Formats: sequence, structure tokens, C-alpha cells
Amino acid sequence: MDVSIAMIVGGFVLLVYGANRLVDGASALARRFHVSGIIIGLTIVALGTSTPELVINLIAASGHNTEIVLGNVVGSNIMNVLVILGVASLIYPLTVQTNTTWIEIPLSLLAAAVVLVMGSDVFLNQASRNIIDRSEGLVLLGFFAIFVGYTLHLLKNEDQEQESQAPDWPVRRSLLFVLLGLVLSVAGGRLIVTGAVDIARDIGVTERMIGLTIIAMGTSLPELATSIVAVRKKQADLAIGNIVGSNIFNLFFILGLSAVISPIPVATGGFLDFGILILSGMLLFVFVFTGKGRKLNSWEGLLFLLLYIFYLAVLVLGL
Repeated sequence: MDVSIAMIVGGFVLLVYGANRLVDGASALARRFHVSGIIIGLTIVALGTSTPELVINLIAASGHNTEIVLGNVVGSNIMNVLVILGVASLIYPLTVQTNTTWIEIPLSLLAAAVVLVMGSDVFLNQASRNIIDRSEGLVLLGFFAIFVGYTLHLLKNEDQEQESQAPDWPVRRSLLFVLLGLVLSVAGGRLIVTGAVDIARDIGVTERMIGLTIIAMGTSLPELATSIVAVRKKQADLAIGNIVGSNIFNLFFILGLSAVISPIPVATGGFLDFGILILSGMLLFVFVFTGKGRKLNSWEGLLFLLLYIFYLAVLVLGL
């Protein structure tokens, strides 16, 4: 138990330091190539901070631990919106760009709806069980290819005239900081997850519960640390792009690739998780239009956090 706790504490240290280096390097790259923070958030940072989910899911899928696979992705996406954006908006109101409002947020909501439909075989097809099979995994990967094409289109048509408070570093130094940040963030996240899973198994918890809570929280820590650091540095675009990009990446790419490796059964309780995931996406879209301007304000962030606490209570109590 003491070793597990030490791993968690050490993981946090690596994670916070790595997140700082990651944001600095990504912001410097954005300035060097005249690319906005939202594009960097949707690509480099989103990909990097989703690496823990990818590594753990590939290992779990290969070992046929499919409850962890689905729980990790869905649980991470729920935490991304309800906890990370909730905490970030309490620190500083998050301004949402037009493209994010009308394309990226709806696309992340569509991804959740598509996965829900794929996992509803009993209801839709009168099948014997609900499962996301390999062919559906390929469909998810196809959606991800479309998202990559959209991101490249944004990059091509990006407005070059913009001010940036990012560091003015050479490309080599920026890339070094991005790489260092990714390595430390992933290493820290893995230490935290390993320690937390060991503790959870000692007290006896199901794989689905581990995936939805301990592992989802651990693998979402890079997004949390990166978004908080970005907000404190007034890089709000990076924070929003990081979360939305990570959610799309998780559902389309990570879940799709995992399903191709090993079909993923959907437990009955999983539909509660899908419901919360879709509800959180709908609330995010609605909250953008409340108040003045397209912003996520502190009271909306507080509601996100309260909803997550309610969801955790339902999971723990088994309601």
C-alpha cells in the first residue's frame, strides 16, 4: 500500500511538470508556425494527452479485458467535460471559438451517439448481446480519418494574422519541450494508474468500475494538468481544443482501434455511462450560448462538477 501511494505522489509530480513543458512547447510551435492555439490543442496536445488511454486500452484489448477498454474511454470523456472543463472554467472563463462551437463540440457529441447506437444490438437488432465488433471499429476509424482531414483543412485556412503570448523559441527547443512534456505526462499518468489500480484491487472492485473511475481519472490527469496550466497561462483555446480533441480521439481512434483488436461487449450498466456522456456533451453545447458571448462561465463549471459527483455517487451506490 505504501509503495502504491508513493507511486501516485511521484506520478503527480511528473504529471504537473510535464504538463507545463507540454503547454510551453506547443504554444511556442503555434507561434513559430503562425498556427492558433485551438489547432495545436486539437492535434499535438490532444494526441499526446490521450496517449495514456491509448496505451492502456491496447494492453487491455490484447488481454481481452474489454470492460476496462470501454470504461476507460467513456469514463475519461465524461471526466474531461464535467471535471476538467468544470475546474478550468472556475479558474478562468473559457471563450469558445466559432469552429469549436458549431463543428468540434457537435462532432464529439456525434461520436458519443454513434458509439451508443453501435452498442445497442439487443434493442436495435434483437441480438443476444450488445457488442462493438471489429467492423464497427473500422467505421469509428473511418470517422477519425474524416476528423483528421477536417483538422488539416483548418490548418490550411488558418488566419495568419494573430497575436500570441507564447514563448518565441526555435523549433528544435519547442519540439524538445513537447516531447519532454509528453514523456513525463504519460509516465506520471501511468504511475498514478498503476498505484491506484493496485489499491483498488486490494479492496475488491470490478473491472468496469476500475475503468470508469480509477483508470479513467488517472488517464485523464494529463488533460486536467495541461488544461489548468493552459488556462493559467491565458491559453484558453489550448484548453478547449485539448478536451474536445481528446474526446474525439478517444471515441473514434482509441475505441475504434481497440474494437478492431478485440470486440468490446457492452454491459447493461454501460448505458448509464453513455447517457451521462451524451448529456455532458449536450450541456456543453447549450452552456456555450448562455450569458454574454460564447463562454463557459464559473457557474456552469460548478454545475458540471456537481453532475460528476452525482454520477460517481450512482456508480458507487449501484443505483
